Amino acid sequence: MTVATTQSIYASIRYREAMAAIDFLERAFGFDRGDVHQGEDGAVHHAELRFAGEWIMLGSTSSGSDGRLDLPSGPTWIYVVVDDPDAHYERAVAAGAEVVRDLKDEDYGSRGYTARDPEGNVWSFGTYRP
Repeated sequence: MTVATTQSIYASIRYREAMAAIDFLERAFGFDRGDVHQGEDGAVHHAELRFAGEWIMLGSTSSGSDGRLDLPSGPTWIYVVVDDPDAHYERAVAAGAEVVRDLKDEDYGSRGYTARDPEGNVWSFGTYRP
């Protein structure tokens, strides 16, 4: 299901409850599920989610016994460009996202907001394109 891309930088996030995180990111923030590879124990070894043509990767935390790196989960802070931050904000709020910075206009020309996912990762959404 993965589509070729010219993207060069990918956020990669670890979650204690990766399948629940995938569901939340789809419902609250509008990500689309790509490939999801799980181990025999149900742990997500690799998952890809797409937003507006760009991809992030995520997986379950690991003790290292399954060959993956023993790295802790979050917190991570990620910024995502959206065309309509007001509609995106409303979707996130309706899905129960914890908003930590309300929708506002910035002095540098962006409009956006910041929310946390259920495992404490911080997601900012706005119109600013660096």
